[in-house]
Amino acid sequence: MRTKDDSKKEAIFEAIIDLLNEIGFSEISMSKIGKRAGVSSSTLYVYFENKEDMLKKVYLEIKGKLRNTMMHGITDDIPMEHIVERLVRNVLIFVLEYRRYYLFLEQFANSPLVGLCEDDAMEMFRPLRAVFEKGIQQGIFKPVPSSLLITYCYKPVGAVGKTLTEKKALPEKLIKQIIQMSWDAIKA
Repeated sequence: MRTKDDSKKEAIFEAIIDLLNEIGFSEISMSKIGKRAGVSSSTLYVYFENKEDMLKKVYLEIKGKLRNTMMHGITDDIPMEHIVERLVRNVLIFVLEYRRYYLFLEQFANSPLVGLCEDDAMEMFRPLRAVFEKGIQQGIFKPVPSSLLITYCYKPVGAVGKTLTEKKALPEKLIKQIIQMSWDAIKA
């Protein structure tokens, strides 16, 4: 059995992200990924069972990076308005610093493969949902599913960040306006 090499795995990971963002799901193949990563396509099977397994694992890894970024500095003992502010800022950080990852997540979310790992992805965000559910119970947030509230803090902010053509800081005044709009969308 061949051993796994972390540098090869990282090259494969990056090749998958770049290729998917460049050519999309319909055109991506194991041979193209291998060529981009500088490994034989048979090497991919050392790390993944098949193409579906590979894309799922990459998606979940990036989704984990998103969760870690979104949750940074968020605890259930700070005021809900500060949680929303932190969440919005964290989403902007993710979209601006990890633009390729964000674009990959968007493509994956619009593919049939998303159903294969929906439960795993939902489980990752359980702590964030719990914080929002607490806000619902306290009457601070609208009485709707917590996932909907999180979506209203994530998707519009991601769309704003995506419109920027390069990684750059947004003016603080604009960030505060975005935070306020997110807060207004979800507060009770």
